[in-house]
Amino acid sequence: MRFGILVFPGTWSDTDCHHALATIIEQEAYYIWHKDTDLFSADCIVIPGGFSYGDYLRCGAIARFSPIMDSVREFASKGGLVIGICNGFQILCEAGLLPGVLMRNETLEFRCQPVNLKVENVSTPFTMSCKQNQVITMPISHGEGNYYADESTLDILENQGRIVFRYSDSKGTPTSASNPNGSSRNIAGIVNKSGNVLGMMPHPERAVESLLGGDDGIYIFESIVAFLKSR
Repeated sequence: MRFGILVFPGTWSDTDCHHALATIIEQEAYYIWHKDTDLFSADCIVIPGGFSYGDYLRCGAIARFSPIMDSVREFASKGGLVIGICNGFQILCEAGLLPGVLMRNETLEFRCQPVNLKVENVSTPFTMSCKQNQVITMPISHGEGNYYADESTLDILENQGRIVFRYSDSKGTPTSASNPNGSSRNIAGIVNKSGNVLGMMPHPERAVESLLGGDDGIYIFESIVAFLKSR
């Protein structure tokens, strides 16, 4: 499978994503510069973490206007898989591909730590290798990871099964203590209505080698590959 990894000025998790996909998952992975408009026949687009355009104005607010994003919108509208990680999640929200917004952490502190995630929906292309209510662990690294949407939008996400990950304790219970940034309803990741666009704040690409602290991130990438092979 072919994974196109977007690169904006200030992106810095692109090489981690490339390592996870090319070396660990053994798939074809390549970089796409933000000024390009060609996705080069990608099967899945990855929008990695970092500080696109230095987070000027708001996280992802300028990246949404990059030429490549028009191609990503068209790709997603035709059912193409898109995963936005951390800053990528912020960009997807700013670009209107996902609802809501990512705000400053409730503590006003940058948080870099491992978190537990309860898998709420295993029927997505990004979680089909997981078990329902499974607890997986991977790191976060953000200052603006506080997911916010109005109550009606949150209810829609709940009712349509579009909340994919929630911050939880080790037993899978979403608690205020396990919520590292104040996100509404402990939300850590959501999908669009069609289920082919995922935004998540934790970093699966940094959790693919047990030697480096854990490999639960492999579930995400293996799910994508399995889904693409099944199409």
